[in-house]
Amino acid sequence: MNTDLLYHADSYLRKFNARVLGHRENAVALDCTAFFPGGGGQMADQGVIRCEGQECTITKSFKDEGGTAIWHELNGPLPAVGAEVEGELDWEFRYRMMRTHTALHILCGLIFRDFGAQVTGGQMYPDRARMDFALEQFDQGTVRAIEETANSAVQAALPIKVYTLPREEAFQIPDLIRTKINLLPPGIPVVRIVEIVGWDLQADGGTHVHDTSEVKGIKVLKTENKGKINKRLEIGLVD
Repeated sequence: MNTDLLYHADSYLRKFNARVLGHRENAVALDCTAFFPGGGGQMADQGVIRCEGQECTITKSFKDEGGTAIWHELNGPLPAVGAEVEGELDWEFRYRMMRTHTALHILCGLIFRDFGAQVTGGQMYPDRARMDFALEQFDQGTVRAIEETANSAVQAALPIKVYTLPREEAFQIPDLIRTKINLLPPGIPVVRIVEIVGWDLQADGGTHVHDTSEVKGIKVLKTENKGKINKRLEIGLVD
């Protein structure tokens, strides 16, 4: 089974129609979905699926072992295989994830450019996000400078381009992978690229805003020492 990933084509899509391809315990696979299943530190989307007057909340979304179908666990009876359904995202949650994800790419591009540091981990939450870098130290002066420079990118309203390239062509781009460990599956034929024009370019499978101004603002909440060469930045969005 294959699910068409509508969120890759249009991250602003809030409602969509789909057909049920199969069942798996309390989950359904759809022929297409706008629900991001989670991954790369971005939380899975929330929302509902409607069918024949019945509405079920999505309690979990995930990719199958082969990575070609997206499954959505529901809190009620599953619509029949072949049934037409409507999905609707919790837009407030999704849009915050989009803004947060773009904010982390702004930080990632800045710290890689100015310090040559790769990302060692990261996670987004509804109210904050963290990103870990292979750095020896973060003094307060450096942290404030990072925050100020990141917000200059927000204010510049830099456009964000999303596109795909054949795997071989993509991997000829210097520093395409910004994480310490390459998380891209080895067998994928094409690589999805997210580019903040003039600022950052990297392989990525999540959802983002159209330009950096939508982030509105970035505030460093705290820093942590996670090891000799591993420092953490925790950020929040300015609304």
